[in-house]
Amino acid sequence: MGKENGTLSEYEPLLKDFKEPGQVHQIKVPGKTLLMAVWAACIGGTFQYGYNVSIINAPTKAVQTFINETWSERYGDEIPEQLLTFLWSSIVSIFTIGGLIGASVGGTLAIRFGRKGTLLFNNSFALLAALLMGMSYYASAFELLILGRFLSGVNAGVGICVQPLYLGEIAPRALRGAMAMGTSIFITGGILTGQVMGLTELLGKEGYWPLLLSTTCIPALLQLLILPWFPESPRYLLIDRGDDSACNLALKQLHGGENYHGEREDMERERASATGVKPLKPWELFTDKTLRWPLFTIITISIAQQLNGINAIYFYAEYVFAEAGIPFEKIPYATVGTGACECLTALTCGLLIDSLGRRVLIIGGYLLMSLWCICFTITLTFQTYSSWMPYLSMACVFAFILSFGLGPGGVTNILITELFTQTARPAAYMIGGSVNWLSFFFIGMVFPFIVNGLHQFCFLVFFVVCCVVATVIFFVVPETKNKTFLEIQNEFHRRKRTAGSDPLMPTSL
Repeated sequence: MGKENGTLSEYEPLLKDFKEPGQVHQIKVPGKTLLMAVWAACIGGTFQYGYNVSIINAPTKAVQTFINETWSERYGDEIPEQLLTFLWSSIVSIFTIGGLIGASVGGTLAIRFGRKGTLLFNNSFALLAALLMGMSYYASAFELLILGRFLSGVNAGVGICVQPLYLGEIAPRALRGAMAMGTSIFITGGILTGQVMGLTELLGKEGYWPLLLSTTCIPALLQLLILPWFPESPRYLLIDRGDDSACNLALKQLHGGENYHGEREDMERERASATGVKPLKPWELFTDKTLRWPLFTIITISIAQQLNGINAIYFYAEYVFAEAGIPFEKIPYATVGTGACECLTALTCGLLIDSLGRRVLIIGGYLLMSLWCICFTITLTFQTYSSWMPYLSMACVFAFILSFGLGPGGVTNILITELFTQTARPAAYMIGGSVNWLSFFFIGMVFPFIVNGLHQFCFLVFFVVCCVVATVIFFVVPETKNKTFLEIQNEFHRRKRTAGSDPLMPTSL
C-alpha cells in the first residue's frame, strides 16, 4: 500500500468508454435496490449490536433471581451476594469480550469470504446465541446465558466491522455518506427497539426474559432471507477478486444500467494504484508510513466514540435519571426517549452529511457535547434549589444525545471507510473495531468508580475528552465529502509533507 505498482495507462482500454471526470453523472437519489441492500445488510449487522446493548438492561432483576434459584437447587443454599454480582457482571461484560474477538477476525473473514458472505455467515453466531439464552431457563443453567452473550458479542463485533465496509463500497460517491449512515441509524434503531421490547407492557415482565433474550434470532433470520438477493460489494469483486463481469452486474443492479460508469472509473483508478499489492494485515498498517495519519485518526475517533460519555448514559441510564430527580416509575420511559432521540438525530445526520460535510458535523457534535457536559454538571449541582431543575438536567441529557447523533455517532464509521483504500480498509476496520470494543469495556469498568469519586462532576471527564478530540479532528482530518478514496489518500500525503512545520500536528507519526 505504501507504493503504487500500477499505472492508469495500463487500464486505458477499460476506461475509454467512460465519461470525463467532470462529466460523470452523479447519483443524487438512491435507487430502491440500493436502499433495500442497505436495509438487508444493517438489519443483521449493526442493528444486532444496538439491540444486544439495550435488551440486557430490562431483565436484570429477573435474571439475578433465576441465578439465585438455580444455585439453591444445585447446592441447597442461596448464592453469596458477591458471587451473584460477579455472575451478573460476567453476563453483561462478556458481550464486549466477544465483540473484541469478532472485530479482530471480521476483516480477515471479509477478505476471504467477501463482505456479503461474511455477513451471512455471521448470523450463525446470533442464531446459536438466541438458542442458548432461550434454553438456559429450561435447562436451569445460567452458564448458557454467559456463553450466549459471548456469541452475541462475536456476532456484533463481526457485524460492526464488516457491515460499514459493505455499505461504504456499494454506495455511489455522491451518496456515500448518506448510505453509510445506515450503520448509525440501525445501531440507534436497535437500541430503541431493545428498550421498547424491554417495557413491562411487552416482554419486560419477569417471566418473559428467556423469550426477550432469544429475540435476537429475528434480525438474523431476516438477513438470511433477504440479503442473498443482493450483490456482493462491486469493489471487492473487481479489486480483490478481479471479476470484471460480476462487478459490472453488481453495479448495474445497485445503481442502474445508466448510472454506474462513474463509479466503475473510480474503481479502475483504485485498482491501478493497488496492482500487485495484497490486502494488508493489521500490523502492517502500523509499519506503513503513508498510512500513519489515517491510522492515528481512526484510533482517536474510535476511542472517543466510547469515551465521550454516550455509553455511560445508556449503561447507567437509571442512575443518571435518578440523580436528575426523575421519579422511579418514569425512568424506563425516559430511557426509551433517549433511544428515540438518538435514532431521530441519526436520520437527520443522514440527510445532512453529504451537504454539510463530515468535518462540520463531527467537530460541531463534539463541541456541543462539551457544552452539555458543563450544563449537566451545573444542573446536577443545583438540582435541590428548584423543583424544575431535575427536568433541566434531563433536558441536558437529551441535548447531549442529540449532539452525539448529529455528529460523532453518524460520522465516525464512514470516516473509517473513506480514509483507506481497498487493500488497507479491512485491516483498518479490524483495528478501529478492536480499539472501539476495548474502549467499550474500559468505560463499563471505570465509569462506576468515576461516579463514586466525582459524583455530579463525573461528566467533566467527558468534557475534556470531547474538547481534545474536537481539536485533534480540526487539525488532522481533511474533508472527505464527494472525494474518491484516492483523492482522500493524497490529501493525507499532503498533510504529512506539511506536518513538520505545524507544531500542533503529531509529527512523531
